[in-house]
Amino acid sequence: MVLERTSRPLTKLSFSGFKRSSSSMSVSSPPPTPLVQDGSYLQALSLKLSEAVSKAMVQPTGPVPVGELVGGRRPIPAGRGRALGLLIASELKACQNNPHLHKAILRSLHRPLSVLLSNLSALLLPLLSSPAFLSSLAPTVQAPNPNATQLHALAAAGFAGELLESFDEMSLGLDNDVKGDGLKAIREGLVSLIGRVVNPLIAAIQSELVPLLESLENLVAVTVPKTGTKALHPSIVSLQALMPVYARALARYTTTLPSQTTLATFLISIIWRALVAFANRPQVKPFQPTLGSPQLIPLTKRQRATSGNTSPVTPSPTRFALKLPPSRPSSPPNISVTPSAAADARALHELMVLLPRPFAECDATRVAREAVDEALSDLTALATLLENIDNPLSKVGKSGEAILEEIERITADLPTLIALPVLLRSDSRVTNESPSFSPVSSIINVSEDEYRKNCLSGFGRAEQCSSIVGHSVLDFLRVQGGLQSLVAQWLANRVDVVDH
Repeated sequence: MVLERTSRPLTKLSFSGFKRSSSSMSVSSPPPTPLVQDGSYLQALSLKLSEAVSKAMVQPTGPVPVGELVGGRRPIPAGRGRALGLLIASELKACQNNPHLHKAILRSLHRPLSVLLSNLSALLLPLLSSPAFLSSLAPTVQAPNPNATQLHALAAAGFAGELLESFDEMSLGLDNDVKGDGLKAIREGLVSLIGRVVNPLIAAIQSELVPLLESLENLVAVTVPKTGTKALHPSIVSLQALMPVYARALARYTTTLPSQTTLATFLISIIWRALVAFANRPQVKPFQPTLGSPQLIPLTKRQRATSGNTSPVTPSPTRFALKLPPSRPSSPPNISVTPSAAADARALHELMVLLPRPFAECDATRVAREAVDEALSDLTALATLLENIDNPLSKVGKSGEAILEEIERITADLPTLIALPVLLRSDSRVTNESPSFSPVSSIINVSEDEYRKNCLSGFGRAEQCSSIVGHSVLDFLRVQGGLQSLVAQWLANRVDVVDH
């Protein structure tokens, strides 16, 4: 019985329709006291809003922490954007039963908020163009924290994010209707401001991760102690040191709601790179490890020197002395091994889950969180498939139908173009000395670079190309007389699901 597989929606891992909704977070501090609604209310409100905008940008008082000053200024303290949002919310709530006054208050928000947006942009312009901001975008183990210039930029982005949370709670700036509140331009300006700060920082981390992830495709022999230490790819070892640093940095960069989309796109992109690398790593032929140090052969018989009529040699006095163990035990012999793709995939998954993910409790980011979780489950499924392929005992005593059902269960949600090369290599019994495996790119008569660019650029593109590539591979197997193989049966079922 073959398990049925439903086709993955192409928009599942896409964020073109990502839409923010009202935040459900409650406000802990009490709202400000609204003004008395008399004849001079609107004029007094305009003055109050202008004063609040000015206070939001005023330098904080108190002792200056080390490493925070830039040009004699300190970063905007956290909470000021939320305080300004509470002030606006209190005035709007006080007149919710008076629609005409409500519209008048919305109109009075345009000028002070436009001034605020201009001030924030003017504050960010020299920061984002500063060499201090651009020189060390990605954190390192030696310098895990942002520098002073980056702190100022992140503080401005945090202020904008706090104000946007208030906009979400009041549903401001969401419509394009000219008869609406007219604050859509302010909202878009705040979102753009956050992106100008956060996007370069996340892109810098991605540029550091991509080469390490792509190198996971290469077979690399490593030397490990013979004492059972797990062998891992050198890139995994490097990532074990970097991922905790990147996790803390990303958590700091993505506190605002608009940055959650960038975070989700980043996570899905690096997970996809890892999937492509592991799926296309050559299969390793089992071999006996080579000792890295000379083998120690214990003596089993004591050799005694004797001569014809000579008397026995008098034993040395040191023979009966107490023999103490050496001060430092000898190191165990090392062995050279090639790490398995399955072990590396498991280790990478453990590192990936350290990174922050979009908020699961927020309606606006729930779709993004589900997409990231699905990508992580694909990495787990690929590791399980690789373990199953590498284990020769997994097929012992099983019928072909049972093996096919198990493969379909493991690859149920795995992209077809990720599982296909793994299964093709397994079916062709590939070894390092006699590679009989034909890459998918050669089967469909395109170059490897072109195939990866056009078909393996992401989850959505791979799903779109799975049908045409699958039919081409099936035609190739038909010519080779391999339509009865488990891979052909598995692929035929997958292509049939996509076509229907």
